[in-house]
Amino acid sequence: MDLGLKGKAVLILASSKGLGKATAMKFAEEGANVMITSRDEQALKATADEIRSKTGSRVEYAVCDITQKEEITQLVKAAATAFGRIDVLINNAGGPPAGTFDSFGDGEWEFAFNLTLMSLVRTVREVLPYMRENGGGRIVNIASSSFKQPIDGLILSNTFRTAINGLSKSLSQELGKDGILINTIGPGRIGTDRVAELDSKVADAHSVSPEQVKAQMEKSIPLGRYGTPEEFAKTIVYLGSDANTYITGQSFLIDGGMVKAL
Repeated sequence: MDLGLKGKAVLILASSKGLGKATAMKFAEEGANVMITSRDEQALKATADEIRSKTGSRVEYAVCDITQKEEITQLVKAAATAFGRIDVLINNAGGPPAGTFDSFGDGEWEFAFNLTLMSLVRTVREVLPYMRENGGGRIVNIASSSFKQPIDGLILSNTFRTAINGLSKSLSQELGKDGILINTIGPGRIGTDRVAELDSKVADAHSVSPEQVKAQMEKSIPLGRYGTPEEFAKTIVYLGSDANTYITGQSFLIDGGMVKAL
């Protein structure tokens, strides 16, 4: 299947590692021009070099703290200047801290709000003029399986990932007339550093090894294993491509069947 991504301009947030990096690699494999970003310039340079060497596609990078409005504005301008257009936006953000309601004060709530929700609001606002000028575009939001079923000990993520779902549904209604399709993806247990960190926290709390926690988690997944970032990225790339012509306002889980809620 031709995804129609050759020469398209793709901006991917939080993409020096993990799900963002895997997504950038898949878009580049399809011939897209990719802008990656994170707060770590050294990691960005290494990731950009790796993707270029493996795919031959154009990859640019820009340092950006997505909790800062001004830095998001500069990031989008940098992507538009580099490629002359923006066709695809992949919203992604590192997860806010783990903990329970009593663990957090206003500072942590405000940080999670800016990291997880306002970063998406601000980036969408900035890319819309370019997508409208192009006659359309694709936006995919990477959230969490918690928008379907809350995860114990992740109250900040549970709250704001669910908000992303509501925002995306509303935006799909408003942006359809502009040819802009927007969808949300919720990863389950995908083998990333973030998931390994969460497994370690659970292991510490129960005085067991992270390997034991992972083995127990895998028993709750019908496919019997954690997913890989590479297989997760395949769905993102499809939804962000011209092959997707009629899917918008939807939320999907990539979780190996783990979440049982309807």
